[in-house]
Amino acid sequence: MTLFLQQLMNGIGNGVVYASVALALVLIYRTTGILNFAQGEMALFSTYITWKLTDAGLGIIAAIAVSTLIAFVFGAIIERVLIRPVEHASPFVILIVTIGMFLAISSITVTIFGDDEKQLPSAFSERAWSVADVSVTLEFVGLVVVLAAECLLLWLLLQRTKLGLGLRAVASNPESARLVGISSGTMLMFGWAIAAALGAIGGAVYVPTTPALTAGSMQAVLVYALAAATLGGFDSPLGAVVGGLIVGVAEALAIQYVEPLHDITLVVPFILIGAVLLFKPTGLFGRRIVERV
Repeated sequence: MTLFLQQLMNGIGNGVVYASVALALVLIYRTTGILNFAQGEMALFSTYITWKLTDAGLGIIAAIAVSTLIAFVFGAIIERVLIRPVEHASPFVILIVTIGMFLAISSITVTIFGDDEKQLPSAFSERAWSVADVSVTLEFVGLVVVLAAECLLLWLLLQRTKLGLGLRAVASNPESARLVGISSGTMLMFGWAIAAALGAIGGAVYVPTTPALTAGSMQAVLVYALAAATLGGFDSPLGAVVGGLIVGVAEALAIQYVEPLHDITLVVPFILIGAVLLFKPTGLFGRRIVERV
């Protein structure tokens, strides 16, 4: 039982990161209808910026704050320069654009920062407590607090601010939003900017839990985040959080109880995606859209 509980804690810790990136995916999808396959590489680029700032002597907390701000601006620029010209194109064209962004950002990251392994310090200390023989680290508590803060701030933004009202209006009905004077272009730009900032935070808190920062650090995270968003429903921020935690726990249990027999760790998210699409295509918290003919 102790081993199970420990793996459960590890899964929740990873699930927090998957939920953070899934939140970014859901935010972009809700406001633009676009599935951003470059989200992981955008987060990776921001994480390298965090590392560069810490390498230059800046504290890790300050480095995360600066890189998050840079990511916010970076996301807005991407929407304006790359997404805006094709926003009315077919979904296939937009899909190709996001895949192209994935490849381009990955190449630019390697060109600027190199492909050697780098060490990013953690924002949390290595302090740990033993609760019923289960190790609870300060890093785990910090990850949970970060996710809770993201959810709270995102809820306050969407429910208690004029910007959030505009974002929800554009996501619900872009045409009607334009008629009442809401600039859909501005709202979409802010949606991409906020999603990029969320990805930056996710990458900065996740990478220190891995052996090293490399050019492929966020690729597996993107796969798990896609599974989380699919499981929870692409139009539900709550679903992204719940889906991320479920995927993280499923991964940890698979590593503990199945991995010794077969290397199927990355198969877990695809199994979850397939099961959701087969039995509940809208996800656990997704809304069913009914249209009159």
